[in-house]
Amino acid sequence: MARKETITKKDILNTAFDMTREEGFSKVSARTLAARAGCSTQPIFRVYKNMEELGDDLFVKAIEFFSAYYDEFPKKNDTPFVNLGLAYIRFAEEEQQIFRLLFLSENRHGKSLYDMLNGKNGAVVREINNAKFYGCKDPSGMFMKMWIFIHGAACMTLTGDYDLQEDDTVKLLEESYNAFQNI
Repeated sequence: MARKETITKKDILNTAFDMTREEGFSKVSARTLAARAGCSTQPIFRVYKNMEELGDDLFVKAIEFFSAYYDEFPKKNDTPFVNLGLAYIRFAEEEQQIFRLLFLSENRHGKSLYDMLNGKNGAVVREINNAKFYGCKDPSGMFMKMWIFIHGAACMTLTGDYDLQEDDTVKLLEESYNAFQNI
């Protein structure tokens, strides 16, 4: 009779994801993962041929996590790119290690930044269309300008250099959008 599988691929991936959220992916090794999962390294390498393959699955899970975060984030502002910017900045603050994995890693596992932001529900496309609806003459160019600003602010949260309250952030995003309209 075959031994019952006690540690599943899903268990391994979820444990690796939890470890990544807490300490960053660089701290996830076969040994640390096995210790955290309460198993030997054998179940890990039974379901993954190597740690890079686990990293690929973890990256997909992280993208899905960000996408769900954004989808559930309250959308209170009509100014294009403000809701997306606010969610992105808050995500960087609340989920620093996942943010680093997704948006600051050199290896994006074949995904572009645009693809990760846009997600399955077209978040960026909606914002660009919203800008067009509000009369923006170059909505794609506006996205690039706003995104440079938004990404910079999000990165500043990681170093502790961004400490604005939500209302101040909204005002800054609105002012930036309006200023970029006049360029």
